[in-house]
Amino acid sequence: MTYAPLTQLALTFSILSLGAVGGANATLPELHRQMVDVSRYMDDATFASLVALAQTAPGPNVIVMSLMGWHIAGAAGLAVATAGMIAPSSVLAFAAERSFRRFSASRTVWVLKKALAPIAVGLMCASGLVLARAADSGGLTIALTLGMTLLSGLTRINPLYGIAAGALVALAGGRFGASL
Repeated sequence: MTYAPLTQLALTFSILSLGAVGGANATLPELHRQMVDVSRYMDDATFASLVALAQTAPGPNVIVMSLMGWHIAGAAGLAVATAGMIAPSSVLAFAAERSFRRFSASRTVWVLKKALAPIAVGLMCASGLVLARAADSGGLTIALTLGMTLLSGLTRINPLYGIAAGALVALAGGRFGASL
């Protein structure tokens, strides 16, 4: 079923909002599928660029949703995407917190809290994979992604060193004509 862009944005982001266990970045794989594959509002490179821009901006990660809306439908798209992403999950969080407080001694609540942690981690890992696949277009970017993954996963070195090294390698590669 095809909807006007603002209606499509409202529906997509409202549904994503309810599945944002672990934060807005946990929804990136499904957001990519909806924006690139299903609706064809943008290509992989644009998606990756908007995510990168959102990550460099100060503030909450949910800003990526606002940028997606802006890209698709201007200021109205920004407002609809932001409200669609924030409102449903906020209402759900408010209701859940009240319920958790009321039934805090319940074993079911304890199990539910323990079950949500690995779900959030899995969704975050899926987000990283989708972003890597969307951004990695050449041998150099694949090597940088692999190097940063190993640095972050196997060492306690501050990731900013890896980001800085990756930026320098990309600058040098671009300067000498390496395919990024």
